[in-house]
Amino acid sequence: MAGVLDIEQSLLLLELQPPFDKREVQLARRRQAKVWHPDIAPPGKRFEHERHLKAINEAADQLERLAEGSRGGKVSRNAVKVSAAAAREARAEDGRRAYEAQQRARAHAADREANDPFASQVPDHSVVHRYARCVAYPEWGVGSVAGIYFTGSGDDVQQWARVRFNIGVRTVPAGTLQFVDFSKPDEAADRVERFMAAAQHATFEGNHALAAQRLIYARDADMTNTTVLRLLTLAFWQAGDLNAAGRSVRDWARNEDDRPAPHRFAARIYEDMGAIDLAAEAAERAVDRGTGDADAWERLGRLRLRLMDRAGAIAALERARELVPSVDGLLDLALAYHLAGDLGAELTACEQATLIDGESAVAWSRYAHALARTDRISDAIDACDRALRLGADAEVAELVARLRDELPRVLPAA
Repeated sequence: MAGVLDIEQSLLLLELQPPFDKREVQLARRRQAKVWHPDIAPPGKRFEHERHLKAINEAADQLERLAEGSRGGKVSRNAVKVSAAAAREARAEDGRRAYEAQQRARAHAADREANDPFASQVPDHSVVHRYARCVAYPEWGVGSVAGIYFTGSGDDVQQWARVRFNIGVRTVPAGTLQFVDFSKPDEAADRVERFMAAAQHATFEGNHALAAQRLIYARDADMTNTTVLRLLTLAFWQAGDLNAAGRSVRDWARNEDDRPAPHRFAARIYEDMGAIDLAAEAAERAVDRGTGDADAWERLGRLRLRLMDRAGAIAALERARELVPSVDGLLDLALAYHLAGDLGAELTACEQATLIDGESAVAWSRYAHALARTDRISDAIDACDRALRLGADAEVAELVARLRDELPRVLPAA
């Protein structure tokens, strides 16, 4: 298996500086794996990411072995210089031999084609692009290519580029570069793709604020791209910037008003902001566009409960029960009926919740409290016992003690 050529190139791949030890190599391996993992590769770049990650692992293995065999477990700067110098001399010798072989082949071809003044062979030269950007980090901007080198041999040859950006020099796979032609305008679709890929990297690393910043650039390139607006809303929300998330979700809903998804997210974001009236309005728009979504009806019912709209809450939660009943939705419905003074409907909702999930301590507790307000004392005690077996609850323990005191005492038959 072909790997990197020398220790110097291994350090460039892992962005390490000597001296270093095994622990530093392991940390660098993890840091680079977060950036170049194939699962977060932009479209069409998965193969490049796989090869880059493979080279990173080989470089890390080589440096770890070197650190283990070094005195004190640490590779000094002088050892790196000596190894790099030897590798440069070997490459120079290989290059000299290859150049001489090329010149001999060219002379032979010239003798053979002496009668063909125009020649049909492509000129033997390569065009080196000077300016490029990295698709994984478009916020680095445009950098100048400082050098190109190859590793491996045969079918496993890999090409790398050293690019000088404003933040410093970076080593990246040549396949992840997009060369810049300043004579042509930058297409909006290309900018959107670049910054969405970069935002995906930031999200994978858990840096949602950075992902939001990158998605802002993508939104500025195309203000009507609903995918960008959706990801921007999620990034702001996960980063904790609720005001920015609210502005972003409004833009998303404006461009995709006929779908329930943006309105569902708007309801949740407004609820986190404490704007319950706006959240209820967004939840109503969500159920208008997705009438078969039981979760959306439950959310609307809860929001109406918080606004003390009991009739509206009961209507929404009954609709959710008709579609797909859930324990949380039924307990919210029981609360709405309790506030409305309908004890029978409250009992029915609590009992149905216990039938759906017989292991829910909350459902049995609510059912016991509802039964305690009726003359079904024995049933209430049984429900309390069931709730206490599922989990400790001081209120239920106090309730069952009071109910047992209220049981009528019956003398045994003579």
